[in-house]
Amino acid sequence: MENNIEWSKLGFGYMPTDYNVRRYYHNGKWGEMEITSETTINLHMAAECLHYGQEAFEGLKAFRCPDGKVRVFRMDENAARLQFTCRGLVMPELPTELFCEMVEKVIKLNERFIPPYESGAALYIRPLFIGITPEVGVRPAKDFLCVMFVSPVGPYFKGGFAASDYVIIRSHDRAAPLGTGCYKVAGNYAASLKANQIAHEAGFAGEFYLDAKEKKYIDECGAANFFGIKNNTYITPKSPSILPSITNKSLQQIAKDLGYNVEVRPVEETELSTFEEAGACGTAAVISPINRIVDIENNHEYKIAKDGKPGPISTRLYTTLRNIQYGIEEDKHGWTTIIE
Repeated sequence: MENNIEWSKLGFGYMPTDYNVRRYYHNGKWGEMEITSETTINLHMAAECLHYGQEAFEGLKAFRCPDGKVRVFRMDENAARLQFTCRGLVMPELPTELFCEMVEKVIKLNERFIPPYESGAALYIRPLFIGITPEVGVRPAKDFLCVMFVSPVGPYFKGGFAASDYVIIRSHDRAAPLGTGCYKVAGNYAASLKANQIAHEAGFAGEFYLDAKEKKYIDECGAANFFGIKNNTYITPKSPSILPSITNKSLQQIAKDLGYNVEVRPVEETELSTFEEAGACGTAAVISPINRIVDIENNHEYKIAKDGKPGPISTRLYTTLRNIQYGIEEDKHGWTTIIE
């Protein structure tokens, strides 16, 4: 079947594809993988996920590469992070081999939606894991559903790899220490919607969070991890309320491979004035370089990109990671899986 998709004009959003795959958990065990073209889920109105938020999800990408092969990036890490979230939300872990089997199958079933290499777009894979037991009391579900669907996507930000402005939001917290910030759950994103709306209405690319306890340390940058660069060192915040980003983890390793130092530690807001470069990083955007961070409440601005453009180290990290994803540079750490 042919597509009439203008690949170069793709944004980051949902597009219908041919199939999704599903797996149910009943009576203490996972069932067989099911293939369907149905895009809806038949849920009981008292399903746990609807009332008490027992829900987890992931996001990863597959790429059509210059050599004609299709590669998916670090799906074992996504499986591990989903398992980590499941332990935190009292959900049964989906074994890595079952997770990867579902990822490979949903990519193959929707191969015609994998954008061509020249477009710069990719196939986004969304695993969704929900508790489906009908319940009106606050207790863990006994029955679960894991769905994986895909959508071709373009750049997360319209400007692509370009420096953006962020605003510090103190009136809203994304997550608190010892809460669910370290897990990839829907509630964390629901908690960010108002702050994100405030940021966009003020003309910024996104919101910038400080820690919920002291409002002193850098937490996250919108729905992404933050990193700063100075003195040939890649620095990223350490906090129990930050989601462990697979992209950030990969960038740290690449930075080491390229000869830079790496520090994972608490980072105070005041240190923003010392960074030579900075960015937000995650699966969707890879790296979104930061131009400036504005603290409206204190009438202060941290200007980071001196010329308003991405810095040389950020550019090198971005290019290296993208080249690994596309099979252009050697995958020395075994991060990519070729989908036959």
